[in-house]
Amino acid sequence: MNTPTRPQPTKFVFVTGGVVSSLGKGIAAASLGRLLVERGLRVTVLKFDPYLNVDPGTMSPFQHGEVFVTDDGAETDLDLGHYERFIDRSLSQANNVTTGRIYLNVITKERRGEYLGSTVQVIPHITDEIKSAMKRIAPDNDVVIVEVGGTVGDIESQPFLEAIRQFRQEIGRENGLFVHLTLVPYIAAAGEVKTKPTQHSVRELMEIGIQPDILICRSERPLSDDVKRKIALFCNVEFGCVIQSPDVPTIYQIPLSFAEQGFDERVVQKLGLNAPAPADLTTWRSMVHRITAPSKGKVKIAVVGKYTELVDAYKSVQESLIHGGIANDVGVEMHWLSSDLFPDAATAQRMLQGFHGLLVPGGFGVRGIEGMVQAIRAAREMRVPFFGICLGMQVAIIEFARDVAGLDDSNSSEFAPECHHQVVALMESQQKVTDMGGTMRLGAYPCRLAKGSRAAEAYGSFEVSERHRHRYEVANAYRDQFVEKGMRLSGLSPDGQLVEMVELADHPWFVGCQFHPELQSRPTRPHPLFAGFIGAAVRQRTAELADVPASTEAAS
Repeated sequence: MNTPTRPQPTKFVFVTGGVVSSLGKGIAAASLGRLLVERGLRVTVLKFDPYLNVDPGTMSPFQHGEVFVTDDGAETDLDLGHYERFIDRSLSQANNVTTGRIYLNVITKERRGEYLGSTVQVIPHITDEIKSAMKRIAPDNDVVIVEVGGTVGDIESQPFLEAIRQFRQEIGRENGLFVHLTLVPYIAAAGEVKTKPTQHSVRELMEIGIQPDILICRSERPLSDDVKRKIALFCNVEFGCVIQSPDVPTIYQIPLSFAEQGFDERVVQKLGLNAPAPADLTTWRSMVHRITAPSKGKVKIAVVGKYTELVDAYKSVQESLIHGGIANDVGVEMHWLSSDLFPDAATAQRMLQGFHGLLVPGGFGVRGIEGMVQAIRAAREMRVPFFGICLGMQVAIIEFARDVAGLDDSNSSEFAPECHHQVVALMESQQKVTDMGGTMRLGAYPCRLAKGSRAAEAYGSFEVSERHRHRYEVANAYRDQFVEKGMRLSGLSPDGQLVEMVELADHPWFVGCQFHPELQSRPTRPHPLFAGFIGAAVRQRTAELADVPASTEAAS
């Protein structure tokens, strides 16, 4: 009689970072996830963030970067965007846990009396809550990759590091693996790379009871085998488990680099995963080639926003523009311009000369709004392809109301509550909201597209689902006036009450959307609106090039 095979337990890979922050733990975790997905495994990624905010929704983009919104309406860390783009899987609230949420859960339980009689402490109550978050995400997954935010040595990260140490003890060494990401800096004066920071980082990790199984070494210079052997010797890891993460032209090249070094093979072997076949990266390699060597040259896109000093504030927009380039086999040269640089119409027209498209992304607050108005007006009048996202669409409505519909004193009630024409207003469902955290219209909602619209043509469908993050909407009282003046309301909520998309039919590409399409774009499946926008930019560049000979002849 054959004994039925027991299902394999979920395996865990814990990713930590040392020496300095911003080395790319999120990209490393996402890249490993991609390699394991290509081996046919079910993979998810969990991010632990050590700050006390319950979520990043109320944090400044200049401090935290973008807020990534999931289908279920969770406001999460931008690394979840990397995870989704690499493993091509939608994540949820359960995939991002902060110190604030952990403590909130524990304190709520204490108030309910669940710890009656106990003194509530970091160990075991906080660490148990952290471990519960890992257990919740395990079902239906072969591998859970857990990224611990921050840097080893930070006070804030210690409960998470202690929790993953305990968790590995509980599940067994055969079911858990520690990956540590460090910096191997190049010292120009000495003309060599230095391994001491990595040694110190690993030693600090070992002091709290964690011995890394695999090291990922970030370095701007290639690491010789001698350097890798030195790192392996002093950090107590196998030579083959010292993986280099070099600087590359695109982050999508990192899985290829990891695969060449056998990173995923080591993980599969150490965890005893049933995935003997190597990852098939043919499609991924072809996609990377389209980014690094596009056959149709480049287009120049101006991104005019409020937080352009920190590009991470628009990380998903940045990646989605690259995806749009993949769809059109063209490179995308992005120029991040502060909306404060557009004081008037003449300046805006001069600033947009030479660009093949204008994108105005989301944001909050009045600063820089008038500059966006001028930039959008210039794009409309110069017939430069325009794409407005969330705030970008709202400002396009303001510009259209003022300069086309003749409603001079038009604005959003967010920016000018005293204005006569509040063409963008607070949503009815938001009128009595007082708490700021997690109270916007968040997550995936359906949108119905008008037949014959550019939007429906781009999607190839008449109903789509997109992720939202906003409090304000196009005021319904002005909809008829906008339509009379030539604006098409190409996307509405199913009940017809919310304007989700607008466009100008007599413009090469003038599209605005209330939702955030960048949150669902993937390198292997570029979002239709970004693909359409970059396609319009390619046509704009082609038309400009076609005009050059005529202009030259006229001059001669």
